[in-house]
Amino acid sequence: MHTLWAERFAQRTQRMKSSAVRELLKLTELPEVISFAGGLPAPETFPVEHFTESFGKVMADFGAKALQYSTTEGYRPLRELIAERATRYGIRVEADNILITSGSQQALDLIGKVFINPGDHILVESPTYLGALQAWNAYQAEYVAAATDHDGYIVESVEQKLRTGPKFIYALPNFQNPSGVTMSLERRHRLIEIADHYGAPILEDDPYGQLRYEGEHVPSLVTLDSQFRSTNGAQYSGNVIYLSTFSKTLSPGIRLGWIVAPVEVIRKLVQAKQGTDLHTSTVNQMVAYEASRGGFLDQHVKMIRAVYRERRDTMLAALAQHFPKGISWTRPQGGLFLWLTFPEWMDAGKVLKAAVEQKVAFVPGTSFFADGTGHNTARLNFSNATPERIEEGVKRLARCLETLIESHQPKDAH
Repeated sequence: MHTLWAERFAQRTQRMKSSAVRELLKLTELPEVISFAGGLPAPETFPVEHFTESFGKVMADFGAKALQYSTTEGYRPLRELIAERATRYGIRVEADNILITSGSQQALDLIGKVFINPGDHILVESPTYLGALQAWNAYQAEYVAAATDHDGYIVESVEQKLRTGPKFIYALPNFQNPSGVTMSLERRHRLIEIADHYGAPILEDDPYGQLRYEGEHVPSLVTLDSQFRSTNGAQYSGNVIYLSTFSKTLSPGIRLGWIVAPVEVIRKLVQAKQGTDLHTSTVNQMVAYEASRGGFLDQHVKMIRAVYRERRDTMLAALAQHFPKGISWTRPQGGLFLWLTFPEWMDAGKVLKAAVEQKVAFVPGTSFFADGTGHNTARLNFSNATPERIEEGVKRLARCLETLIESHQPKDAH
């Protein structure tokens, strides 16, 4: 039976792979495992009571409407709220520039559906977000990976790769998943200039932008692009498509993200979404709008920042205290992740095996490289575990690494 069905799958399914993170999450459901694997927000930050009130209010005031089909574009008051928040950052976005999606993962899939022909090249960071590769593999994309450092994309590497004529540039400028790195303002300006020069649009993925724990806010690429084109208050129609989500600020369970783009792009994405799910859940959108109104979201995000800042600081201090020499890591200014680089000879897959035996888990870095490199890298998440569990998890991981380093030592002696 298995063979019969396998022969019936479309060719595009050959590129579909299970997410390494999703597979690891199954393992980490065991309560004794300390998991640094998923990008899970801390459940204790979820505004459960506030959601309960908002849900009650939506049901009492608009129950029948909330339970009905809705427009594909999304609940207009929610789109207006998002537009108003975007306008704070100096870019004129209107409700017509916004499409509500079922999480930003759906946004990535719709972008693939609308823009990617089989064999099209997409320029990505090295490493890049695993979920984007997963979404676009289904559309038979090919990737060109540009080098990155502690300031994000290395612009010379991007320019070199742009000569291959990629369909678009994919960038996560703020607290990148997986590396935690933030693209510098200077690099952002340069990226916009060379993207314009080579006629390559930019897809800016920004799920963590509001989760900054230190340093100054850096304007988004969509804002800088707007300034670069000096549109003088005209409605946004530039070279950047911007994605974000409520998953890291309100909750991931409501599955709400959004796309900001020129109106003609939104129209095409709306058609693609109609064939996917007609529209994102009406009730979730209305509850999210009710829950976000009146300054609640700003206050709530401040609380989340305080919780995650403490966890990030705990992890950085524990790494500095317990990790053996020869291992380096990034120091993110925000977001949910930091990035480990092991010695060249070390395989993160083998480290994970040893770590799981010690009841601690992380994601090996290879999954985040479009070309399958990065065997000696790993992603750690610090948002989900309490400070006590972070401290204990890092100790367990340090013990695994020490054991591996000791067993490798004799070979070096020859």
